[in-house]
Amino acid sequence: QVQLVESGGGLVQAGGSLRLSCAASGRTFSGFLMGWFRQAPGLEREFVAAISRTTGRTAYSDSVKGRFTISRDNTKNTAYLQMNSLKPEDTAVYFCTARDDYYPTMDERDYDYWGQGTQVTVSS
Repeated sequence: QVQLVESGGGLVQAGGSLRLSCAASGRTFSGFLMGWFRQAPGLEREFVAAISRTTGRTAYSDSVKGRFTISRDNTKNTAYLQMNSLKPEDTAVYFCTARDDYYPTMDERDYDYWGQGTQVTVSS
């Protein structure tokens, strides 16, 4: 089992930045690929970014590529999502997730563990 707790969400103006953190506990953190998804009101949950276990290989959705950066610190059992140049359409609940596998996917069904989510609101 892995427990994931997100933090760092909040209200920010368009063009601003936020950094989300995901603290993991339980099984060995470096054994999991980490990802972020988001869900806006009335919409399905969508893939945002993922990072491999130890090589630092990353994947991003087209909507955030170039603005968001996913990273991890295996010594702190924490994953991060740095969000820059935020837009109102980035408003959503952001979920941290972990996958017990090597390869990132954009399908939420492939991920094994989920946090409770943190709200990000971007005002225009």
